[in-house]
Amino acid sequence: MSFDQIVNGVPLIFVVMGLVELAKVFGASGKLLTGISVGIGLALGMLYQISLGVPVDFAGWFGAAVYGLALGITASGVYSAIRNAANPGQG
Repeated sequence: MSFDQIVNGVPLIFVVMGLVELAKVFGASGKLLTGISVGIGLALGMLYQISLGVPVDFAGWFGAAVYGLALGITASGVYSAIRNAANPGQG
């Protein structure tokens, strides 16, 4: 599974991270941001998978959901790693 899928020149993981950053501007913080990241990743990941072809069975829908969850979790992890690298000791 690769998370470098590009939609009109934009990698999906950056879209998820950007939307999470937007939620932060509106006051979301802490664990809520992680939940938002997973939710946005789930939505965008599933929409991306559907854009490639609508799943016709449970396995297809399950695969699309797992892809979306992984996209959101990965974006959240990348965001946390960058934040921790920029602010060492503040975890």
